[in-house]
Amino acid sequence: MKKKEKGFTLIEVLIVMVILGILAALVGPRMFGKVGKSKQKAAKSQIALFETSLDAYRLDMGRYPTGEEGLQALRKKPDADDSENWDGPYLAKEIPLDPWGTPYVYVYPGEHGEYDIISLGADKNTGGEGEDTDIASWKDIEK
Repeated sequence: MKKKEKGFTLIEVLIVMVILGILAALVGPRMFGKVGKSKQKAAKSQIALFETSLDAYRLDMGRYPTGEEGLQALRKKPDADDSENWDGPYLAKEIPLDPWGTPYVYVYPGEHGEYDIISLGADKNTGGEGEDTDIASWKDIEK
């Protein structure tokens, strides 16, 4: 008697590949749509961290960093005359880029508050909709 060989036939392998392809086509677009939202939430979280650090800076210095000093004043002591009260660094790590690889925009004095912090979104330009929407310290993320 011959032993029956074990394994999959070419037809069985092709059927499994077709099923996996169909699943990927159905599930993939839904998952990639969530990537943009998660980047927006990450940007909003980083902005909230900057806000907390800026408040600590203000408690020590009596003011927020100027537009020229920018967010870098949270990491290294500014050259200003009033910098003897600086008790930083106020952030444990270097100032990160936004989730799309662009530096955050810090504006002092701000148009919408004492300061404004902005991520320009996926398009890296002001304005936009969807993933291209600017994430700002004064705005909530659209649901």
